[in-house]
Amino acid sequence: MVKVKDALRRVLYPAYESRVVKFLPPDRIPRHVGVMLDGNRRWAKAVGLNTAEGYQAGADNIRPLLGWCEEVGVGVVTLWLLSSDNLTNRPPEQLTGLLTIIEGAVESLAEAQRWRIHPVGALDLLPTETAEKLKAAEESTRHLDGILVNVAVGYGGRREIADAVRALLADHATRGTSLEELADLIDVEHIAEHLYTKGQPDPDLVIRTSGEQRLGGFLLWQSANSEFYFCEALWPDFRRVDFLRAIRAYAARERRFGG
Repeated sequence: MVKVKDALRRVLYPAYESRVVKFLPPDRIPRHVGVMLDGNRRWAKAVGLNTAEGYQAGADNIRPLLGWCEEVGVGVVTLWLLSSDNLTNRPPEQLTGLLTIIEGAVESLAEAQRWRIHPVGALDLLPTETAEKLKAAEESTRHLDGILVNVAVGYGGRREIADAVRALLADHATRGTSLEELADLIDVEHIAEHLYTKGQPDPDLVIRTSGEQRLGGFLLWQSANSEFYFCEALWPDFRRVDFLRAIRAYAARERRFGG
């Protein structure tokens, strides 16, 4: 019975997916999609693999996701690969293995020469070798015209806002701006200009896999007006049909900015 169901899925899903793509309204495609790649460890446990194999399976699903984004016309994708909290709350041996997998995934994306890579996060908290590889991936893809892919490694939303404020203060200190003058002129846009994603559109849609329904610190500032889509699938099991359902759900919503 299971084999029959799998065979039916292989036959029916492509036709269903093609139909969904065909009827997506071009003017209601999100420009920027943020994705929380959650559930790798639970997936590994469920299928009898170790944690590292779960993370690798998740890494292997990134390239297909970017292809699906290209297909529907998404221009910016932010992938949360590692939080700043993970740098302190994961066992050292697990963290070392995860960083190695992340390095390999980002290098693979850069080698494809299809997407522009942009690291976002507190790179100063990462091992020097990891930070250098992320920067090298960015440099080697800077000239490309493909999707802009923000790889959030060592990322935390509160840390990003704190970093933005620090950068803003340092910038005005070099100009000789007094604290009183800065207090008078500072506004939302001034802070936004110093975020990791400065110059980019805020995410229209944020997808979280694994059934969890919380932000966990992902793009706290930028997601003020985002739409959210929570998917039950664990990240390694996230398929094209799941992605298209998220895009379709987004396109069907009436966005209410500011309330």
